[in-house]
Amino acid sequence: MADVLGSVVAANSKPAAADITAALTAAGVPARNLEVSAGRTPTGLDVDSMEAAAVQGKECVIGQIRDGKVTVAVLPALSNGKCFVGAPA
Repeated sequence: MADVLGSVVAANSKPAAADITAALTAAGVPARNLEVSAGRTPTGLDVDSMEAAAVQGKECVIGQIRDGKVTVAVLPALSNGKCFVGAPA
């Protein structure tokens, strides 16, 4: 995930959710396993960071883009099998 998100950031330091989704699915992450945060706030402002998460078994590989840098961590999946709180079931 770090390499894919790094490529996305190299092209645009503030990528859109659609760009992140397209890059990760092209890299082989099944869309059904992918969650990507919103790129704008409800009031229309840019967000400070974007997150993408892919469920792998009982874990989530979570990548964050902030200030043009990528950080990746592996955390346990939530009890509903998702990575983000409030994600559709």
